Amino acid sequence: MNYKKERERISNFIQDYCQKSRFENLVIGLSGGVDSAVVSALAVQAIGREHLYAFCLPSRESNPDSVKDAFLVAECLGLFMQTINIDELTESYFKKYAPEAIPLRKGNWMARIRMNILYDQAAKHNALVIGTSNRSELLVGYFTQFGDSACAFEPMAHLYKTEVWELARELCLPEKVINKTPTADLWSGQSDESELGISYPILDSVLKYLTEGERKPEVAEEIIVKVQKMMDNSSFKRKMPPFLERQ
Repeated sequence: MNYKKERERISNFIQDYCQKSRFENLVIGLSGGVDSAVVSALAVQAIGREHLYAFCLPSRESNPDSVKDAFLVAECLGLFMQTINIDELTESYFKKYAPEAIPLRKGNWMARIRMNILYDQAAKHNALVIGTSNRSELLVGYFTQFGDSACAFEPMAHLYKTEVWELARELCLPEKVINKTPTADLWSGQSDESELGISYPILDSVLKYLTEGERKPEVAEEIIVKVQKMMDNSSFKRKMPPFLERQ
């Protein structure tokens, strides 16, 4: 992939979508991770930093380094970023109605609460919420339905995670953000690859084989079966809610 050309292609897509939708502004959640950093950089290139509203939405479970990295990205791009802590919204619900909830339930809740905030801020600023998902995670369902996957449009959903890292280098984003362990930061010690049970380079090679017909990777057959099962089991998350046709 020619990442210089891809940078321009995605930037043009963002610009064109905003123009066709008649919105000048965008809202994004900056997590401190590479995905939101890349989309922010491309959005700044497309519409200008004055039209991108960035929000950091931590909880007490968030790694303090994630917040620092979000500010590092904002500083790198010349963005003003507002921080809104989501603990009060989260703890009031679980303390009263679901004290027995496991971390996964709380994590999904926090992902959806964050998106509620971003959509409210989008209404305030007459903006669209821009998505930060990548192809690797979308294909295996590693996202919260109507949470971090909710957005007006996805400029980066065609790129595998390993390609996102390369594009981040093309955009000259901070190495600290590019090289950090990927995490959704939904609970202490959580990492994406440990939850997935597979590294992103291996996952991407299997996905390219399964979805694009590329050469079969030299991995154990059970890994290919595992990835196929993840795709199959999460297919409902990639579809609009089904409904009956009128008779």
